[in-house]
Amino acid sequence: MPHLFHSRTGLRFYLLRGLALSVLLVSAMFAATVWQVYRMGNQKLPKDFHADAAVVLGAAAWDKRPSPVFRERINHAITLYQSRRVDKIIFTGGTPKKGYMTEAEVGRRYAIKQGIPARHIVFENTSRNTYENLQNIQPLLRPNGIETLVIVSDPYHLARAQAIAKNFGMNAAVSATPTTLYAVGKERDKFLLNESYALFLYQFESWSDKIWDILTRRS
Repeated sequence: MPHLFHSRTGLRFYLLRGLALSVLLVSAMFAATVWQVYRMGNQKLPKDFHADAAVVLGAAAWDKRPSPVFRERINHAITLYQSRRVDKIIFTGGTPKKGYMTEAEVGRRYAIKQGIPARHIVFENTSRNTYENLQNIQPLLRPNGIETLVIVSDPYHLARAQAIAKNFGMNAAVSATPTTLYAVGKERDKFLLNESYALFLYQFESWSDKIWDILTRRS
């Protein structure tokens, strides 16, 4: 009995230690992800930067009008175009409700009103999230002579967007909107944590897929 007791105690100790180490490891990885999201959101483009196109990630549209968040993204892409840092603008995003104008169409319409030539605008209007935004523009790039991109979105959204673009093999830099509704207080902290969590899950899934591919190839 004493031997069995000590065995169980020792097993419990090793299990608890393993659990504690796992928690510490996951916490450290998540903290690194938060820092990655924060750092990317505050990153500035080099002064001599130039890309073939700016990709405006979709956001809410109210009928034919862009929401304040979407409008800031569109305006920033227009600024990049007008300063000759990009040659074209790509709009992405479908519609949340049948019968309403798609996010991409709203963005295109707004940009044309601001003086952007229609021939310099590319768009896809079926995507529903960030992953699809970037996935669905891929067939449009080569036919439009686009090899280099700059992704435009709110600051804390950019790290996840760039990670997705990288997995698609895109040559993509990022540029944050200079203003955002998520700039201060609880909204900023909530957005930072939400995006960090989303990026953490995306990276974990990507790592798992790569490990699985390696294991299945060996077998």
